[in-house]
Amino acid sequence: MIPEDRLEQILQRFQYLEAAMAEGVAGADIAALAKEYSDLRPVAEQISAYRRLLSDLEEAEQMLADPDMAELAEEELPQLRAALPEAEHALQLALLPRDEADARPAMLEIRPGTGGDEAALFAGDLLRMYQRYAEARGWGFEIIEEQTTELGGLKEVVAHVKGENVFARLKYESGVHRVQRVPVTESGGRIHTSAATVAVLPEAEDVDLRIDPGDLRIDTMRASGAGGQHVNTTDSAVRITHIPTGIIVVSSEKSQHRNREIAMQVMRTRLYDLERQRIDSERSADRASQVGSGDRSERIRTYNFPQGRMSDHRINLTLYKLDQIMQGDLDEIIDALTADDQARLLAEMGQ
Repeated sequence: MIPEDRLEQILQRFQYLEAAMAEGVAGADIAALAKEYSDLRPVAEQISAYRRLLSDLEEAEQMLADPDMAELAEEELPQLRAALPEAEHALQLALLPRDEADARPAMLEIRPGTGGDEAALFAGDLLRMYQRYAEARGWGFEIIEEQTTELGGLKEVVAHVKGENVFARLKYESGVHRVQRVPVTESGGRIHTSAATVAVLPEAEDVDLRIDPGDLRIDTMRASGAGGQHVNTTDSAVRITHIPTGIIVVSSEKSQHRNREIAMQVMRTRLYDLERQRIDSERSADRASQVGSGDRSERIRTYNFPQGRMSDHRINLTLYKLDQIMQGDLDEIIDALTADDQARLLAEMGQ
């Protein structure tokens, strides 16, 4: 049972914010209040729906004592009682602590792991899978840094994904993705195992952290395209090094000004992610589950092409629809991972 006093506190806070927004707030406070109001609104709506159900249930039980209304009450009561557990669960989910980064855009980074050319080709397949998923959800997907191999695989790619709840949906993708299949380079028909790593980082905002300009070394250099083609004859590529952490970001678009902008955006995001990982490690040192933890050294998923099978090892989910998954049909996997993470949080709240 959810404590009534807690629900009342939330509703009173929501009503205060609603009144403050209606009256108008001066200065920078308006953005903070608007965000808090937006975050609390779905919670307040769930509380109101839950209370209405309790009120209807109480009213129906009282109607049993009235001979004229008893028959109607007996029809309504089973439906109301059946709806109560679902309403309680929906309210508990709404009350779960929110990851402030869930609604943000994300940086998606993919790199080949073990497996040579086949790993690079698989990294390219993963990129196309996420591009199709983003397209299906109406998200923007911009590749901001890409290095390819002669066979058409990827040495590295960084993409900027923008849209509604991007990080909330993609954050479970961080980790090692393993593939089992016969590579195009294999003449004997043998199945090889290769891997690629995926990192999903919530995009940092200017207010999230302050970067000391003295901690940065910015170099310009000449950019070149894949296979030596499209060689840039001016020093337009930008490399930024964050000296305290050793993080290096390179951007090699045609415009040096744009490259500085992109590289700083990626640098802020990586430093913000580093801080988030540090805080998360301190909060959850004893946590056994890695779902959503961002541990990029963990093998999270296997794509077995001969059997048409995808297995997510964190939640023991196996689906025999690999063709659809590689075409970007990821919702069933992500929904299952989200539900598992929510169940863990609910269990922690009940301790």
